[in-house]
Amino acid sequence: MVALDEAARFNAVSPSGLAVCAGDPMKIITLFAGVLLVGALGWPVRAETESKGYACVFDMGNTWTYNDGSFKTKPSAPLTFEIVDIDLKGQSAHLRGKGDRKAGSVKIVRAINANHFLEVVNEGFLNLTTVYDVDPKTGKSPAVHSRHLGVIGQPVFAQYAGTCTAK
Repeated sequence: MVALDEAARFNAVSPSGLAVCAGDPMKIITLFAGVLLVGALGWPVRAETESKGYACVFDMGNTWTYNDGSFKTKPSAPLTFEIVDIDLKGQSAHLRGKGDRKAGSVKIVRAINANHFLEVVNEGFLNLTTVYDVDPKTGKSPAVHSRHLGVIGQPVFAQYAGTCTAK
């Protein structure tokens, strides 16, 4: 008979080919109870009654450009825009920059305690804005905005940190 280590004993197979659990019964009961508790109480997620828009201000950030074999960085100018017409069930919204007459379409990817707004811009470049749950101390949502693009064939990307306020 071959002695099995702890992991192998826990996931052993009987002679009939059925999986058997030779692990500690209390561990199994505790794991099962934990799964039931999370299922009964629910996992903390954002409410369905979200704002239909945000005003976002990104007051700090950096831009990186790739040229002559290396990346170079410089501080970015402050950035403001609005995310409007948010439809969480339809996973869509619009992004409007300051002074823009027409809003760009964005897709929404939902996460626990955050929503990601993904915009595909000209030539297939990407902008991604993540808006986290409201900070109860400030009443604003922490947010991160990233831009991934190219200028005359050279990679350029920027990352900003700021806040968004429900409209």
